[in-house]
Amino acid sequence: MNTPIKEHPANPFEGEAPGILFGLPMPMARAMKLSGERIGEDRAQIRMGFQPDQANSRGDVHGGAIASLLDCALASACRSHDPTAFGVATIDLTLHYVSAGSGDLIATAHCERRGRSISFARGEVRSEDGTLVALATGSFKLMARSPAQA
Repeated sequence: MNTPIKEHPANPFEGEAPGILFGLPMPMARAMKLSGERIGEDRAQIRMGFQPDQANSRGDVHGGAIASLLDCALASACRSHDPTAFGVATIDLTLHYVSAGSGDLIATAHCERRGRSISFARGEVRSEDGTLVALATGSFKLMARSPAQA
């Protein structure tokens, strides 16, 4: 897990409407203020804009919000080879919280291996000042979307 994640390619979905994440409708993305920043080459980067409703009792970003951010980032990395052709279901997600997160948080993820239907990914969340907040690994089921869904 010490291998750094390579720089991400440009985002072909830049300027998406709220509630759309890398070409797919996702109402939760609007509710959580998620915006896809980069996707491609087995990688994805998502920003979560801080909202007071995401805070825990200390005023930091709640761990559940961080988990959702990582879930979306890892899943996006797994479908980065053809973002609008696949939906993804989480099989398992393991998180390690390293430090408290505050303000906007940025998740970066890398798909380590993509099989015919199951993919494996890792990622991290950092605050805007670069502080490591959390690490995650997960496995995901790829599901082809019909042309009507894309």
